[in-house]
Amino acid sequence: MPLNEILAIACIVSFFLLLAVGVPVALTLAISGFVFGWLGFGSLLFNLLPARIFGVTANYTLIAIPLFVFMGMMLEKSKIANDLMEVIGHLAGGVRGGMGIGIVLVGVLMGATTGIVGATIVTLGLLTLPTLLKRGYNKSIACGTICASGTLGQIIPPSTILILLADILGQSVGTLFAAALLPGMLLAAIFCLYLLVIGMVKPEMVPPIPADERFAMSRKELLEKTLKVGLPPIALVLMVLGSIIGGVAAPTEAASMGALGSILVAALSGRLNWSMLKETVYATGRITASMMFILICAQVFALAFRGLQGEQLVHDFFKIVPGGTEGVLWFMMILIFILGFFIEWIEISYIVVPLFLPILQAAGVDMVWVAALIALNLQTSFLTPPFGWALFYLRGVAPPEVTTLDIYKGVVPFIGLQFFTVVIVFYTPSIATWLPKAIGW
Repeated sequence: MPLNEILAIACIVSFFLLLAVGVPVALTLAISGFVFGWLGFGSLLFNLLPARIFGVTANYTLIAIPLFVFMGMMLEKSKIANDLMEVIGHLAGGVRGGMGIGIVLVGVLMGATTGIVGATIVTLGLLTLPTLLKRGYNKSIACGTICASGTLGQIIPPSTILILLADILGQSVGTLFAAALLPGMLLAAIFCLYLLVIGMVKPEMVPPIPADERFAMSRKELLEKTLKVGLPPIALVLMVLGSIIGGVAAPTEAASMGALGSILVAALSGRLNWSMLKETVYATGRITASMMFILICAQVFALAFRGLQGEQLVHDFFKIVPGGTEGVLWFMMILIFILGFFIEWIEISYIVVPLFLPILQAAGVDMVWVAALIALNLQTSFLTPPFGWALFYLRGVAPPEVTTLDIYKGVVPFIGLQFFTVVIVFYTPSIATWLPKAIGW
């Protein structure tokens, strides 16, 4: 085996070893790339690094990330989920599993407006978990529903996952937003159907809200509150997504409208103040800086791996994978799923996807469909133990009577439902490709 191929393999092995001993992911990428790139080519290889880093930092599309993060943080701090949960709880609470379905619907709306997994789960955990337990909900089902609903923002646009995948796969952000919309809605519907089935099979695990509590508010009051609470976030979503998918505005322009719209929504709710605005800006800066640092360090790793002929090594390896192109796709899906147990979606996107990209492009695979599959699959990384961030977020706000085992047991069925949705979209590509084609992308 040539020396370069040995170094490429060692580069990947060292990455996972450094992760295993607790080195931060960004530094792990940079260290592995610098060390083995230097061993293979000395300083020559890294003469290209400044241009690659500049290409990342100057990418106009990525400007949408801090703007969408700002929009999400502003809406999270304006406590919009509190109001949504109260209204949807009254609307859906009479059905067995209705409160759980209400949480899923709030997750959809929060995902479409904020996309911040941690914020959504913490908010839903604080608002609903004690109430669900008090009303007799099974602890595992309650925890699993909150965690799974909080992750919907990673597939329902606007999503930072889709923005980064657009950059990696060379697709427009609007196309991927359109492609992910129906799979995201399908996943939410499957979550709701699961809760309805639980309500029919084991009604004692997901009891309805008592009638006297549901009817404490008159129909007129409920309608007025529904319009007041529901219209602003829905209008914001339609404004942002509609302008992108409809081709009226570029993603960055739509994101700026979303950021401004989130300020207006907070102002209309009477909760906008200087302190909240300052906290939102600080949080946006922290999240954006951490993401960009990982992206920059990933360029070091990618440059070294490509220079060491790692792509050819991967190409040769895939020749022995059975099943042709479909086998390669399933191999990628399984690899992404397994890596989701240990590392975050950003690292998976910038390590795994570029390895498979030349193979899939050469086979003529529809990259829009592939992006939807990857986004659905990456969503499971927030739920899979031991490092699923959704589990940590909920553990931090859960009452003492809820154990870590309850949370882990609760997410298992939803992980299965997510993978089931991946299978459906895999064998029915039109779910992802119909909308982009219908609107002419």
